[in-house]
This record gives sequence, C-alpha cells and structure tokens, in this order.
Amino acid sequence: MGLEERRKRERENRKTAILKAARRLFFEKGFKTVTVESIAKKAELSKGSIYLYYNSKEEIYAHILLSDIDKFHDRISDLLQNPTSASEVLIRLANIYVDFFLNDRELFRILMTFMLHTTDMNLPEDLNSHIIKTTNKTINIIEQVFKYGIEQGEFPATLNLRQSRNAIWGMLNGVISLHLFTGIEAKRAEVIQGTIKAGLDIYIRGIQTNLPAR
Repeated sequence: MGLEERRKRERENRKTAILKAARRLFFEKGFKTVTVESIAKKAELSKGSIYLYYNSKEEIYAHILLSDIDKFHDRISDLLQNPTSASEVLIRLANIYVDFFLNDRELFRILMTFMLHTTDMNLPEDLNSHIIKTTNKTINIIEQVFKYGIEQGEFPATLNLRQSRNAIWGMLNGVISLHLFTGIEAKRAEVIQGTIKAGLDIYIRGIQTNLPAR
C-alpha cells in the first residue's frame, strides 16, 4: 500500500469514527446538547481534527442523515421491478422500513428529530434542502406504488396520490415512534409489523371501496 493510499484510508477511518461517535451522542443527548468538543472526545480525537473534515456539528448531523437515507433508498429502489400487486409492494416497503429502523434505532431518533425540529437546528440552507430532497426521493416511491396501483386498476383513478403517500409515510413513522422504544423487546418487531400491516389493510380496503363496479 502506497503512502497516499494509506493517508486516504486514515482520513476515511477518522471520518467514520467522527460520524459514529456523533450519531451515538445525538441519539443519547439530542441535537442541541451535543457539541463539536463532545464529539471529538467521544471519537478520541482533538477538536481541531474534527474541523479538518467537517465545519460544524450541523454538517456532521447532515452527513449522518444523508448517508443513511441513501442506504435505505437503495434497499427499496427496485420494489417496482416485476411487482405482484401494489398492495403487496406497500407491505414489502413497510416491512423493509420497519426492519431498517429496528436495526438502527439511533438513526430513527435522529431522523425524527430533524423532521420535528428542523427550524431549531439552524442547518445551512443547502444542507437542509439536500436532506429534504433526499428524504422526498424515498417518500416518492410510495407515491409511485399508488400510481402503479391506479394503472393496474387496483386503486381508483380518483385517488389523491400526494395525500395517500403522506398518509402511509405518517402511519409508518407514527407506529414506529409509538413502539420502538417501549414495550417488551422480544415482541417489539411483531407488534410494530402487525400494527402497520393492519393499518395498511384498512387503508387499502377503504380506497378500494371507491373502485367502479366491474
């Protein structure tokens, strides 16, 4: 391994250590309480070392979100390739979403903090817009599923795509928020997945009552 390659690997390792330490602190203490100094201490680096890679804790926070949202998007980007039905795709998407956050509860709390307290964080406008744009890219897959359902005659043509997308997105986050940090650990996944499946079944049956008689 050459010197330049070794230095590059060291830089990447330090950036990874910074993000890992910061994500843990954001989860434990919340965005406002965490400082660059506390991140440096957690990562076992100097405060000056942090600023070699990131300009602020806001930038660190944004990079955590952007990286992990992209990972989730990659996992669901092919859901509409050879689908069985829109209803089944919605259930598969919901299961992936639940599993993703059951395996990474830190990220879910960080994401919810961003969604609920965006204006309090004073993120730079470009980073704030980038996070919103990246999140919307994922949310829009739900809209594409409903659009596919309309094209296949599974859902009524009068269905409001935007409202339906937001309803499902809200339900997923609401159910996960309600149960992810409470209840019996061994039954947590079953409760969340069961509640979401029941909610999806009710919603799908409801919109299908507006289908024209065949």
